[in-house]
Amino acid sequence: MASFTLGINTGFASNRFPEPDVWARIVREELGLSHVQLVADLLNPFWPEEVIAAELARVREAVARYDITIHSLMTSTYTRVNHFMHPHAEQRRAWVAWFRRFAELAAELGVKAVGSHFGILSYQDVADPARYQARVDEAIGHWQDLSFYAQRLGLEYVYFETMSVPREMGHTIEEARALLNRVNVRVGVPMAYCLDAGHAPHPDQRDPYQWLSELGSDARIVHVHQTEQGHSRHWPFTEAYNAQGIIEPARVLRCLCEAGAQEVLIAFEIAHRERYEEEPKVVPELAASAAYWRRYLPTDGPWCPGQGAL
Repeated sequence: MASFTLGINTGFASNRFPEPDVWARIVREELGLSHVQLVADLLNPFWPEEVIAAELARVREAVARYDITIHSLMTSTYTRVNHFMHPHAEQRRAWVAWFRRFAELAAELGVKAVGSHFGILSYQDVADPARYQARVDEAIGHWQDLSFYAQRLGLEYVYFETMSVPREMGHTIEEARALLNRVNVRVGVPMAYCLDAGHAPHPDQRDPYQWLSELGSDARIVHVHQTEQGHSRHWPFTEAYNAQGIIEPARVLRCLCEAGAQEVLIAFEIAHRERYEEEPKVVPELAASAAYWRRYLPTDGPWCPGQGAL
């Protein structure tokens, strides 16, 4: 039986609530959640070591105070760049070092996994078949090497998020499956998926439930946000947006169960624009989203099809 945990990606806090004691309090006291996916915008390996040490101490104190579990570490808005597929070799080497330090930070926090998008190609490289293949082959090797490093550190897995356009990799079910399979041929800890129920990938595969059904068995994290068909809106689950959107909690959970998913973090990835009118809505709409999903997943743990809304 599948087991689900409801949590949140901390991208919502990146420049609004960067203080660990603030975002941890919001997650626990206002959203009623206990699990987070901590993003690199809030703990970045590129920072000087003394800055990292100070922030680690703040994070540890905050999550202990509010009884928060950090489920995984992930890149975010300001680290959504080329990484292992940068066109320049020195940049790729820098990101290899960055991800190794990211894995070390995960181990220091007792976190089970680190991940990101697979890599992003430049326009030049995606248009050149030889360079395209070279970048993909090299990125697979870097992920495999990271998996062995993660194993030595005591992590459980690494993961990549399937994306929406060819440059960002995993834009079709077939491509996502091929990337995962190629990496997992030689790994220390396995690679898994982070799926996004609202991404709008290849035009022939824009049904999010198809992705959950076909790839759910290898998913350990699923990002959720309300959206329209063919768009990646990152809306909250409020009454107004639910009336327009296509993401139904029970259907998401049922698809994952039927796919054979085991343990999955269902993580909100809701984005509010930086507008005067939006700022006061951030926390109330995140809280409304959590309350809405709790109607379908009242407690974290095993879930079977047939459980309906409360």
